[in-house]
Amino acid sequence: MTGRPIAARDMQHSLVPHKRVEARTGSPISAKGFRPFFILAATFAASIIVLWLLVLFGVVAPTNYLDAPTWHAHEMVFGFAVAVIAGFLLTAVGNWTKVETVTGKPLLALCAVWLAGRVAMTIPSVFPRGVVAIIDLAFLPLLGVAIGRPLIVAKNRRNFIMVGLISALFIANTAIHLDALGVVAGWRGRGCLLGVDVVILLIAVMAGRVFPMFTRNATRVESIRSSPTLDVLAIAAMLVVTVFDVALPNRFVGAFAATIASVLAAARALHWGTLHTRKYPLVWILHVGYAWIPIGLLLHAIALVTTSVPATSATHALTAGAIGALTLGMMTRVTLGHTGRLLEASRSTVFSFVCVTFAAIVRVAGPLLPFAWYRPALTIAGTSWSVAFAIYLFTYAPVLVSPRLDGTPG
Repeated sequence: MTGRPIAARDMQHSLVPHKRVEARTGSPISAKGFRPFFILAATFAASIIVLWLLVLFGVVAPTNYLDAPTWHAHEMVFGFAVAVIAGFLLTAVGNWTKVETVTGKPLLALCAVWLAGRVAMTIPSVFPRGVVAIIDLAFLPLLGVAIGRPLIVAKNRRNFIMVGLISALFIANTAIHLDALGVVAGWRGRGCLLGVDVVILLIAVMAGRVFPMFTRNATRVESIRSSPTLDVLAIAAMLVVTVFDVALPNRFVGAFAATIASVLAAARALHWGTLHTRKYPLVWILHVGYAWIPIGLLLHAIALVTTSVPATSATHALTAGAIGALTLGMMTRVTLGHTGRLLEASRSTVFSFVCVTFAAIVRVAGPLLPFAWYRPALTIAGTSWSVAFAIYLFTYAPVLVSPRLDGTPG
């Protein structure tokens, strides 16, 4: 274990205002949204990349609904990332509002809807084409209702943005399915890109709220702080990038917007205390994950105007890098904090953080390597990614299906 043990209350404070929200179920796995969804997300993350490599190398045939690259992108965003977002928001909104989202059988039913979408997208030939779309599109509206109702009841206007981001993800997913069904054309790639941008927007919103606090609580360095002005500017710049990526594609203007967004994303983190986090794995993984956002945006800008950097490197900096590291870090932190445990990173957990970071570095660098090294790089990156989430699954699944250590509900 590394660094000073951080009390579980630090995790609870990240979801302030905190007050006990009584669970309406006696089963630990369905007591809070993070429990089943983090198990599903980790299982999916560890297995879907293996399947993707088998598709990529011709061992397994791609789906007949989407082309292979679009299927891969779709499942990483609307399968994996959305599952982590669901687990986090279903838990956090209950704490923010003091009104429970869904627990018990309704929560398990929501998980079943997500799982049905993954089955439909993996073996679409079993279903009529229109049914595949209906099954996969069902989840996000239900998630929006589950988190929106408590926010409205509590008049928690500050977090209405979460419902807006879930709605944007639904629009992006709908565009992909409409393209697959032949209703519109040219929206598969743009829908996937919109999905990635929206997830990064959500991360950008949450990062400014909690990363400086997590770091200050862990390191006790009181100078660590956020800048509300830079936070707003960075989020606004990311929103502009999203608009240009999807609705107003222009290479040079888009590159300019991405460069500004990269600079602002980096600038807002200057006082977050990154250099103080070396001894605190549960904090440094968040800083490492966030660092991929300005890197990815800068690579995106370069890829728009030159051929020196392929677009896939920029995309994977944001996905394998930012989304990968930050989801793993937050899943670990939420699991520990919301099961009444100290926020300590075990050696296996630290190794999983190293694996997911290494996977991102190799995947981003892969297209820049000599051609003969490209496929081995994909294999190494994919294996490292899968190992990272398999470690989380085997380490924390027993925790997720067990009652809280302090005996309180949730």
